[in-house]
Amino acid sequence: MNNDRKILLHICCAPDGSVPVPDLIAEGWDVTGYFYGSNIHPFDEYSKRLEALNILIAHNSIPCEVSSYRPEEWLENVKGLENEPEGGKRCTECFKCQFNSAALTAKRLGCEYLSTTLTISPHKNVSLINSLGESIASSYGLKWETRIWRKNNGFLRSIKASHELGLYRQNYCGCIFSKN
Repeated sequence: MNNDRKILLHICCAPDGSVPVPDLIAEGWDVTGYFYGSNIHPFDEYSKRLEALNILIAHNSIPCEVSSYRPEEWLENVKGLENEPEGGKRCTECFKCQFNSAALTAKRLGCEYLSTTLTISPHKNVSLINSLGESIASSYGLKWETRIWRKNNGFLRSIKASHELGLYRQNYCGCIFSKN
């Protein structure tokens, strides 16, 4: 595999990774997955999502790094933003937490590129996500691979792939505030 095509793909959840992972592999990328998860509440929900991720990773035969589950740390990072609306400042801070953690892992693993599956969701601000990703990746000496995975029916393809693989599909973003 070509080392200059080594990418760490931040996978927010298995359904959202069900299209980006095989697409990047088909394009010739050397893909390693990355799962943050400290933003997911409660722990049972985290466990279901991690189990689904393991199915996706095994199906695509790629390595995946899983961050330690530290919800207290995540809650500290979004302190004062508890009452923000979905898609507001709390989500921005959440993306920053996830991307910084992913970038540290990418550096440790010798990846040159960083990207995310978050842009497959029709509910997420892709401009914000790619802007934050590019800024954070650059601050770690990485290149951000800008993608809008929901293009070309990406979201619909992810629903189909999730069903085919039997992946758990959650009904909220993951944080305790979006659940409530």
